Amino acid sequence: MTVKYTREHEWIRIEGDTATVGITFYAQEQLGDVVFVELPEADTSADQGAEVAVVESVKAASDIYAPVTGTIIESNEELSERPELVNEDPENDGWFFKMQLSDPSELDDLLDEADYQAFIQEEL
Repeated sequence: MTVKYTREHEWIRIEGDTATVGITFYAQEQLGDVVFVELPEADTSADQGAEVAVVESVKAASDIYAPVTGTIIESNEELSERPELVNEDPENDGWFFKMQLSDPSELDDLLDEADYQAFIQEEL
């Protein structure tokens, strides 16, 4: 299992050719209390960087982007009923969607944990 991060504050956990995607702890902290999540439909293709979901909080609405190219195979329907899971456990139970990877080489463009932490420090 490998975890990578984007500069848009998404995480992607890769297991084989399947990836689970959500927002980072830092991102949910910046958003504040999440009140609504719009999830992508299964069997939807997404190019790397495409808008695929929306998260709304008491402070703002933010787009969620596909960190890699692939096909959405599942969305976390529990977020429809309990969007607060994004705040409670953003990097586990608060995941947004799962993708079947089309081009695993795109993972090379993403940040590892150390690079992501350094990126956050630059933003502060």
